Amino acid sequence: MSDPTGSAGLYRTVRLIRRFEQLAIELVRGGVIPGGIHPYIGQEAIAAGVCAALRCEDIITSTHRGHGHVLAKGSDPVRMLAELAGRETGLNAGRGGSMHAADVSVGIYGANAIVGAAAAIATGAAWWHRRSGSDRVAVTFFGDGAVNQGVLLEALNLASLWRAPVLFVCENNGFATSMRVRDSTAGSITGRAAAFGIPAETIDGQDPELVLAAASAAVDRARAGGGPTLLECLTYRFDAHHTWEHLARPRYRTAEEVAEGSVRDPLAIQGDRVPEQVREGIDAEIEELLQTARQFVADSPEPDPAGALDYLYADGLRARPGVS
Repeated sequence: MSDPTGSAGLYRTVRLIRRFEQLAIELVRGGVIPGGIHPYIGQEAIAAGVCAALRCEDIITSTHRGHGHVLAKGSDPVRMLAELAGRETGLNAGRGGSMHAADVSVGIYGANAIVGAAAAIATGAAWWHRRSGSDRVAVTFFGDGAVNQGVLLEALNLASLWRAPVLFVCENNGFATSMRVRDSTAGSITGRAAAFGIPAETIDGQDPELVLAAASAAVDRARAGGGPTLLECLTYRFDAHHTWEHLARPRYRTAEEVAEGSVRDPLAIQGDRVPEQVREGIDAEIEELLQTARQFVADSPEPDPAGALDYLYADGLRARPGVS
């Protein structure tokens, strides 16, 4: 496998996320994935660049738009697709689905559909590992819509006070669902971190190598005891906020605006840095992997309804009889 921090490795991650999301959209339309997804198409450079700066044992927390983070951190794409499809063979036995996937074996402490909530989890985990003598670093991903949530501001405050080794990554795609940043956010996103004494930087979130460089510096600082950093990654969502939009067709941005915003494609930017023969080999390998994943989903059973109350408690206890 390619070095994940090299040009080919970053291209592979971006390509994997792009094709995984395209396949997931196809399976939503075919009824295989219930409930729809929040596509990550267009934002792949952020997940690829940030996660390439991390060790396997480092921690991430994610969002409702989290497939890219989970894949970039190293989780199994085959079992991830099965999780989206609600299969027993999924990462979380089909119980997490698109917005709550977790894989503790590679440091993924879970996606979280509550806007901004995952920041507190990452900060707490970073603080605990620092107190235990570990040099593990935590990263929390969130969108521009989360910067006005109290839980995120509380996490920034505590991370600064405790000098927690956590990297706050804001994926600013310009919209909180359908509301533009300029209509919802006073001041600046980096200014929120600065108010707590946290170094913050706005970077190009469409270039995987620029993201990797900025994330590496922040991670090294955190690992050395320098405390938290915030990166605001300017990006653009090429597809819908949620696949529901493919049917409803809300009109909060024009086709011309989407076309203009999609010009700087992370896949093309990173692909231009990789020799054509290498690129074609990576593309073929990913297509084979995703075909395996598609078949794995088709062959996998759905969870038994009798086990619907399993996994509610960490010690394995089931809910009281009669509780539904």
